[in-house]
Amino acid sequence: MTRSIIRTALGAAAIATALGGIAAPAFAQRDPAYAAARAAGQVGEKMDGYLGIVGVETAELRRVVNDINIKRRAVYAERAQANNATLEEYALTAGCQAILATTPGEKYQAPDGTWQTRTSAAPLRDSRCP
Repeated sequence: MTRSIIRTALGAAAIATALGGIAAPAFAQRDPAYAAARAAGQVGEKMDGYLGIVGVETAELRRVVNDINIKRRAVYAERAQANNATLEEYALTAGCQAILATTPGEKYQAPDGTWQTRTSAAPLRDSRCP
């Protein structure tokens, strides 16, 4: 497949994911530790589709982030295969959508790797985002 066809397929998959909700955050919202960490700006969405620790790492915070990322990876692997994409391509697309879905006050990783706090403006996203 050409790059544009793959990008289009991933874009459609990302929209479907966004409309259906990203599975891991839906699971994670049941975890009060995740909700508290997100609200406190201790975790944020990374460009690679995974959750990252923004500040000081604790054992509990690492446990929560690892648990969510394991679930995300499983979902990404399944959906990447269904969309004839690599895991990395699908995860990047999901990361683009997760960053876009952040709300003001939440943390996300900018294309330069720095952690940013979402404002009312659109977040900075990777140029590869659909």
